[in-house]
Amino acid sequence: MPSTCTIVLWKTLGFVRHELSSFISQEVSRCYPRTKVSQPSHIRNPEHLLLFLLPQENLISWIPENIRKKECMYFVESSQTSDSGVVCECGYLREQHIEDAAKPPIFLGKEWDPSRHIQEMPTDAFGDICFTGLGQKMGKYVRVSSDTPPRIIYHLMTQHWGLDAPNLLISVTGGAKNFIMKPRLKNIFRQGLVKVAQTTGAWIITGGSHTGVMKQVGEAVRDFILSSNYKENEIVTIGIATWGTIYNRDTLIYREALGEAEYVLDEENQGTLSCLDSNHSHFILVDDGTHGRYGVEISLRTRLEKFISDVIGISIPALLQTIYNAINNGTPCVIVEGSGRVADVIAQVASLPVSSITIALIQKKLSMLFHDTYEYFTESKLVEWTKKVRLSCRLPLSQLLTIFREGKYGQQDVDVAILQALLKASRNRDHFGHENWDHQLKLAVAWNRVDIARSEIFTDDHEWRPTDLHPMMAAALISNKPEFVKLFLEQGVRLKEFVTWDVLVYLYDNIAPSCLFHSKLQKVLLEEKEHTAGSKMPRVQLHHRSANRVTFTMDPVRDLLIWAVVQNRKELAEIIWTQANSTGILLSAKLALELIHAFLISAWLGVFTECYRKDEERAQKLLTRVSEAWGKTTCLQLALEAKNMNFVSHGGVQSFLTKVWWGKMCVDNGLWRVIVCMLFFPLLYTSLITFRYLSQEKRLQPLGCLTRLRAFFTAPVVIFHMNILSYFTFLLLFAYVLMVDFQPLPSWREYLIYFWLFSLVCEETRQASLYFKDFWNRLDVCAILMFPFLCSVLRLIPSTLYPGRIILSLAFIIFCLRLMHIFTVSKTLGPKIIIVKRMMKDVFFFLFLLAVWVVSFGVAKQAILIHNEERVDWLFRGVVYHSYLTIFGQIPSYIDGVNFNIDQCSPNGTDPYKPKCPETNEDSKEPIFPEWLTVILLCLYLLFTNILLLNLLIAMFNYTFQQVQEHTDQIWKFQRHDLIEEYHGRPPAPPPFILLNHLQLVVQRILLQKLEKNEEAALLSWEMYLKENYLQHQQCQEKQSMEQRIRDIAQRYQGVLLSKGNLGRNLVVWAVVTLAVHLGKGGNAHRTSEDGEALTWSGLLASYTRPSSKGVSSLCCPFRVDVLADLLNSDRVKRTGLVEQRLVTLEEQVRQKLNNCPG
Repeated sequence: MPSTCTIVLWKTLGFVRHELSSFISQEVSRCYPRTKVSQPSHIRNPEHLLLFLLPQENLISWIPENIRKKECMYFVESSQTSDSGVVCECGYLREQHIEDAAKPPIFLGKEWDPSRHIQEMPTDAFGDICFTGLGQKMGKYVRVSSDTPPRIIYHLMTQHWGLDAPNLLISVTGGAKNFIMKPRLKNIFRQGLVKVAQTTGAWIITGGSHTGVMKQVGEAVRDFILSSNYKENEIVTIGIATWGTIYNRDTLIYREALGEAEYVLDEENQGTLSCLDSNHSHFILVDDGTHGRYGVEISLRTRLEKFISDVIGISIPALLQTIYNAINNGTPCVIVEGSGRVADVIAQVASLPVSSITIALIQKKLSMLFHDTYEYFTESKLVEWTKKVRLSCRLPLSQLLTIFREGKYGQQDVDVAILQALLKASRNRDHFGHENWDHQLKLAVAWNRVDIARSEIFTDDHEWRPTDLHPMMAAALISNKPEFVKLFLEQGVRLKEFVTWDVLVYLYDNIAPSCLFHSKLQKVLLEEKEHTAGSKMPRVQLHHRSANRVTFTMDPVRDLLIWAVVQNRKELAEIIWTQANSTGILLSAKLALELIHAFLISAWLGVFTECYRKDEERAQKLLTRVSEAWGKTTCLQLALEAKNMNFVSHGGVQSFLTKVWWGKMCVDNGLWRVIVCMLFFPLLYTSLITFRYLSQEKRLQPLGCLTRLRAFFTAPVVIFHMNILSYFTFLLLFAYVLMVDFQPLPSWREYLIYFWLFSLVCEETRQASLYFKDFWNRLDVCAILMFPFLCSVLRLIPSTLYPGRIILSLAFIIFCLRLMHIFTVSKTLGPKIIIVKRMMKDVFFFLFLLAVWVVSFGVAKQAILIHNEERVDWLFRGVVYHSYLTIFGQIPSYIDGVNFNIDQCSPNGTDPYKPKCPETNEDSKEPIFPEWLTVILLCLYLLFTNILLLNLLIAMFNYTFQQVQEHTDQIWKFQRHDLIEEYHGRPPAPPPFILLNHLQLVVQRILLQKLEKNEEAALLSWEMYLKENYLQHQQCQEKQSMEQRIRDIAQRYQGVLLSKGNLGRNLVVWAVVTLAVHLGKGGNAHRTSEDGEALTWSGLLASYTRPSSKGVSSLCCPFRVDVLADLLNSDRVKRTGLVEQRLVTLEEQVRQKLNNCPG
């Protein structure tokens, strides 16, 4: 396989073909690093060779010796005025001139003439420039005379500044002031410029100022550097600006002591001048000795661009010689037809027989393409060129020649031509025994052309072993190329063989630094270096750590799926999950970011729905299958841990929970039957209660007495209702003891409460693992701690009997609140508990706002009315308690002087049961406080608290209620699982008889019951089979969607549009308009485009058709499949069967009309 590829382009600066040249060079350099873009740089003018012979002098001494600046040598007062004072004709102030410029003897009595009075002298502004501010950036600059030879500047840039000679020169010019560009056009401009800027060795030349199009160029390069691996100054952006129009240029004067020049970008104070753009890498500041005059740099910029164009230009003999030498060396060449001159000559004759390529034909082509210089071509040159063209087009060398034609490959498939040229050269070498299929595959992966790989590489000519594809599989994963990953899996790559410990480490080592997981992984490794990346994942044990060694549990599909998910690579995860089981998908959804979380859950639900539709029982076993690879957990546990309500509310999951809730009884038993049998258990031996396994055995074998009793009383629904009856009995006994039978020495009823409570403590201890998750368990802990540990001590001491009774009363409140837990079984009341809990949070934050008003009003009121109240309890009453009661209408009487009664207060504050009286008049005993002020304060206080704050609280409650009410069904189903799980693992006997079960039972979760190995293997095989059915069904739906079918038609006839010209385009547009007419009958669907236009069917038809003179509509606009697809996405389009039928016949109609077209 050759290591170089020659791309032949004719370069003419200023034409669009430069972007095409840049794109091709970029694709070769980026995707195939060893490929050389050969573009000879023969120098037309021999004097240009002199600049390469100059010695490498010291930059500080070389610049002043070779580069000059311009200064005004004669001050002549200008008629124009300036805010800074009197200025010269050159625009500078008197003090900005040299000392001898005021009255030079040789210029006295003469008018100011720039050609005589402005002289050159060594430049004094050059070096490194540092733009101050956020994200300081560096660059290089030099102040040059407007008459500086371009070769000197080019020598400075290439020899002293270290720039490589450019392969492409991009000159950008445009508006500098008041430059306004539409957002969409701005994005197109930036993307196009960045696409060209990626070319290795391209120079971008602009005006260099921080305004207009120059600013847009700088920002485009900056954004590209920030979003890629490029470093600053790797993309050369040269700003050629006028020295006299630069603001803050005094800071650029070279000072050896200061080193680099610090430049402040100050747009606010720049006035009529301009600041330099901080995103440019190099600046050439052109000086003609004047100030404030724009456009001085245009002449030098033009000469410099012309000089660089000549230096890197290509002559005809050099171009033909390059092609001929490249082909003889086995290097493939791509000739871009339409790029101009010699490239077009070769492209037009390459397909002809060698005998047809004559001197006359070459003369004809050259006269057409070189009409301006054809007269200088000699006969000997024409014979030589014809010979080289014929040799290049002769087999087998012609196989290395590829002609790129826009109509053949499409405007966006230039890289296909380059790739096919390289593959063609590789196959040509294969005949000589140098087979290198791996190299071809690397090229296809680098180009990301899976279609070429399918058609050109994976053929019958070579048999690929799965292990041969492993290196490229890793490369496709790292570079995020899911189509190639899918292709390699189709070619037989097995993940269990591919993913090894070394491969996994290699994949994690190549995570992009911009990935969020990369920073997380670095943090974990810094904190605990001996841990692997997976050791921090919650509840998922990827390895087991022993005292001697670390044993890694390898599961290829799991590890690769996690690797894709943590990088948020949706398409890769979508491909890998097809190889995983249900548990892996749910855990990945738990780890995934928002982008792919919904997809993974949707994918699992689709598979589970398919399994549930086929076999309900086996599908439910998937929910409780323990996965060893995923930390010995189940799908149901992972979904609950991720709090995925969509999963829990699935019909299959709810059906499973209902079966668990009813135990071994049939789910169609009425609740009243259960309650009746609880109260009169002999009824179990009748047909009042039916059991599930009785139905399966068709009642041929009746159950025994003990079996019926055990099946009934171990059902969670029975355990739940028995615990409710037990709890109500406990509360009634508790209330009776508190209100009726609370003696100094505990009675037998009180001892019974203590015993009952001890059984509750034992049950709560069994549920200790759920304390920090479940709100109700925390409530139980609070009540239990208040009861036995405080009350039992205080209750048994005679002196603290009353405090003990108070604590028991508070504990009773908490035990009553625990009753709300039973409401979760109700679909109506269950979500209301969530509403209450969330409203409690709203009230908590609301109290902060309320406290501000209560305390401020209370303190002000207390200070105005009462002087020096020293009793703390009455201070609290006056400041907080009375202010709080005022909100609810209990206004203190002493605020208003009319209702003041001195008998209701204590004058000196000596009565502990009365508040202290306000200050009064000693004679009349009337209050002396300003009544008008207290009334105003009270009105303002009630206005803000009663109206503003309370309505705010109501609004908060309303918002919380609506949020929960929208998802009432999902919330109830999620709560229902928690209740079922709790009572499924709860001992059958209610407290206090539950102590008997605690002595006998060894608690184990039936929900985590492990399947037999044979049964588990069969279950997994069945799941994978149904998952394949689900995937095939999804692919069929995607292919049959109208949007996809229209896109397929558009892509299929894209080549026809180009080859047939306007005729082919109009035919396809006719078909689309026909479809649009039919869809328009179903409703005028509205949609908004990116430009903000309203897209309607009537608008679409109006844009695609116009009436002609004959009354027949003619097609007049380009084919816009994106608009049609966007309209088809509208919900108001009625997708009828006729629409589907129209789509089926659309392609056939277009094909028939195209076959009838000439040419």
